[in-house]
Amino acid sequence: MLAGECPAAFYEKWTAPALCSFPIEKNNPPPRLADGSRRADRTAMNRFRKEVLFFCDAVIFAAAVAFFLLVYTVFDYAEVGPQSGLLRHVVLLYACTVFFQLLFKTYDSLWRYAESQEYLSLLAAALCGFAAYEVIARVSSMGAMSFVLLLGIACAWVLGMLTVRFLYRGYRTRILRRDRSSLVPVAILGAGEAGAQLVSELRQNPASRYRAEGFFDDDRSKRGKMLHGVPVRGTLDEAVEKMSVVGLTNAIFAIPSMPDGERSAVLRGLSESGIHVMTLPGTLELIGKTASVSQLREVQIEDLLGRDEVMLDPAPIKAMLRGRTVLVTGGGGSIGSELCRQIAKYSPQKLVIFDIYENNAYDIQQELKFQYGADLDLAVEIGSIRDRERLMRLMERYRPEVVFHAAAHKHVPLMESCPQEAIRNNVFGTLNLVRAADAYGVQKFIQISTDKAVNPTNIMGASKRLCEMIVQSMAQCSNTTFAAVRFGNVLGSNGSVIPLFKRQIAAGGPVTVTDARIIRYFMTIPEAASLVLQAGTYAKGGEIFVHDMGSPVKIDTLARNLIKLSGLRPDIDIKIEYTGLRPGEKLYEEKLMSEEGMRTTPNKLIHIGSPIPFDADTFLGQLQMLMEAAYAGKENEIRTLVEGVVTTYHPAGKHGSEYKGETFEEQMELVESKEHEKEKSLAAV
Repeated sequence: MLAGECPAAFYEKWTAPALCSFPIEKNNPPPRLADGSRRADRTAMNRFRKEVLFFCDAVIFAAAVAFFLLVYTVFDYAEVGPQSGLLRHVVLLYACTVFFQLLFKTYDSLWRYAESQEYLSLLAAALCGFAAYEVIARVSSMGAMSFVLLLGIACAWVLGMLTVRFLYRGYRTRILRRDRSSLVPVAILGAGEAGAQLVSELRQNPASRYRAEGFFDDDRSKRGKMLHGVPVRGTLDEAVEKMSVVGLTNAIFAIPSMPDGERSAVLRGLSESGIHVMTLPGTLELIGKTASVSQLREVQIEDLLGRDEVMLDPAPIKAMLRGRTVLVTGGGGSIGSELCRQIAKYSPQKLVIFDIYENNAYDIQQELKFQYGADLDLAVEIGSIRDRERLMRLMERYRPEVVFHAAAHKHVPLMESCPQEAIRNNVFGTLNLVRAADAYGVQKFIQISTDKAVNPTNIMGASKRLCEMIVQSMAQCSNTTFAAVRFGNVLGSNGSVIPLFKRQIAAGGPVTVTDARIIRYFMTIPEAASLVLQAGTYAKGGEIFVHDMGSPVKIDTLARNLIKLSGLRPDIDIKIEYTGLRPGEKLYEEKLMSEEGMRTTPNKLIHIGSPIPFDADTFLGQLQMLMEAAYAGKENEIRTLVEGVVTTYHPAGKHGSEYKGETFEEQMELVESKEHEKEKSLAAV
């Protein structure tokens, strides 16, 4: 076991700087007004509109009163009420109705966007006003107008107010539609609530560049119906055919509630047919919001993966993080920064970001400050996990209760050519952090690992397996709960293939794929981070949590889909070149070693691998020798020592496992079966 302190010599050379990761692009916060002039102009205009509307309503009321009094006088139809003091009654009636108009805030409504609620509020205010008049007039012994006269005035006034507002709305719509020829015609996929909101937004928003020309929805009862004046032309299966008939080449997907698997099939079918598709966010992103033009985005490669939405239980995550000091190492990286975003939502007492690269750390710092302001107690520290003393001072200063360790070198070919850097940073940086966490009483420590740690064929994967072994060893002798979380490739993360493919496509190609057969497990950055948080709530000590990555995906298919999403044709517009496997790379990745077994958790996407037994004292001695070799830069000795410690490590090229094996053959069969099913579904569409 890792009992007791390591000799001082064990740490004395641990001072080398860590490599930096590249910064990720962030959306800049919206520019602030240099002065309040534009805001003041808008306020003055809104006040002017309210005054004009108030004046129009007053004129309509006066006209209604005058008209009915004239009618009653000329025709002597009936008593209209008291013969004297009629002016007082008219003033009281008007005052009562205006009071309720102001109370119901009908003059604050944006009538060009008004729906049934606004019109009902207007009617309710009028009815309440007339009722109030009746009560006050009769209680005060003033007498009251005849009910017939009162009803006539009420109907005329309400009708007049509605007419004014409808005319204003029609005028605004006409102005906005004046140059509709320049708008891009689109089909709306989904004739539900989101689709209806989107059509209204397209019409009313001056920034909109689109006009809706038809709906497509799987509810066959809607076929032939009109929604906001736009016809429902057919079902989703008929969309491609009928869009080609009417000459539509653009579509907006507006069914946020559709399961991701079905959603991806529809999007793939449209993309394969040459239709440019934009989409609204999914259900969870739209909670509490309405569909808006500003939410439209291009279909991304993540939309085509067909993975179901990750469902989390927020209660235990909240219990783990709320009111606690949380430290995230590598907090500026892809996974680390997303962890920080999600942790911030759970109201920690303090969030500490630790990163070697100040640009990344600064980006996430500014993003969180802009979003949360003073509501989030945020600290950012720059430093390396290789620096033991720096970590000790960090722990002493902040006393974190929960640590998420995401700092690591992860690029396989680079670490293969620089094995000493992978070992110094990943292995001994982790050992430094683990010992510091134990020394300062951290409650929970979660190590971010990778599927490349399973039967590794490269130094990077082997170094992450060594980190897992350190965590498992420390869990046996510490009051801190240590655990590791393992997942596969993350779409869009630093060093992943997607940013590379996008740059290559933008440059006109070629797109480089190492091997046509290579397959990987993928998940999105937010999905990976959320599952890390959920797994952390299940940790009891020593576990390796394994995320269900779904079905593996061929990198070749990924590249071709990305080319199609760019509006280009693979092998025609953009050439695909196969360059051969890179150093340390294999055709497939595994999620779990066969020796580890598998246990379930309350979340079906998270499983637990049981620890593989090993002698911890022997392991500590092996780490001592590995440290000496790493800081001496003895690459061959490093590889030999790693092979001796990580018994599942087999360098690529020695045994051919990167090309063959039962696991790879099974995965390829699964991938080819999935692709065959997709081709059949697309053919049907």
